[in-house]
Formats: sequence, C-alpha cells, structure tokens
Amino acid sequence: MSNLTSQESKYKKFITVISVVIPLAVAALFGIKIPNVEPLSFLPPIYASVNGLTAVLLVFSVIAIKKGNKNLHEKLNTLAIVCSALFLVMYVAYHMTSDSTKFGGEGFIKYVYFFILITHILLSIIIIPFVLITFMRARLGQFKEHKKIAKITFPLWLYVAVTGVVVYLMISPYYV
Repeated sequence: MSNLTSQESKYKKFITVISVVIPLAVAALFGIKIPNVEPLSFLPPIYASVNGLTAVLLVFSVIAIKKGNKNLHEKLNTLAIVCSALFLVMYVAYHMTSDSTKFGGEGFIKYVYFFILITHILLSIIIIPFVLITFMRARLGQFKEHKKIAKITFPLWLYVAVTGVVVYLMISPYYV
C-alpha cells in the first residue's frame, strides 16, 4: 500500500505542476511574438480538426468501456490526451507567429460566440487536472474512483473539444 501511496503522491505532484504550468505558459507565450517568422496561418484548421478528433475519440472511448473493452478504452483515452497535447502545441505556435483574429459577427451571434469562447477557455483550464487525475486513477488501478471522476471529466472534456471546433468555425471567416 505504501508503494501505491508513493506512486499516487508522485502523480499528484506532477498533476499539480502541469495544471498550473500549462495555463501560465500558454498565457505567457500567447503574448510573445516571434519576430521575422512567417505566420503559421495553416494551423487553425489543423488544430480545430485535432479538437474534433479528440471529441470523436472520447465518444468512442465511452462506447468501448460500456461494451467492456477496457483495452480499447485505455488506448482511445491515451490518444485523446496526445491529441489534446498536439492541439496545445499547434495553438501556441500559431499565436506566437500570428496576430489574434477578431470576431466580426454582430448582434446576437456575437454574444453567442463570446459565451462559447469564454466557457471554452475557462473549461480548458479546469479540465487539465480532471483529465490527469482520471488517467492517474486508471493507471493505479483505482477503477471505482476513476469511474466516479470520469463521469465529470468526460462531459467537460467533450465540451472543450467540441467548442474548440465551434469557435474555429465561427471565427474562420474572419481570418486574414
């Protein structure tokens, strides 16, 4: 039991660091522009597609576990984490080489866009520890605890993945 506690303690320290460092790094890097670099303007449709793929992987992961296929469930969730990390790298790279795009819609749709954008951003920060804790509990064989937190993690993560695509689709007409 002490080995499990030691392992869990290491995971929790890592999760805490990652959950703080990623949002701070993204915020800091978002304000840094690499001079004399060609804008990576091809990235938004790619990272939006990666968000869409993440959403699909999450849905199939839930289907897999409901059918009792733990192996496929684990592989799909691991791939979803990889996709989320790839999204993050591409998102930061784009914003370090390109100016932010302003949403050009007016009226009611502008409020819809900003509601979706703000909830997407806030939940993308909140979801980091949820995903990592859910993953850790599965890795440590704490399946009862894993299942309990996964019921919260899944809809939040799915929302973040889907709204990432929606934000892209709504702002894409305004890219220069």
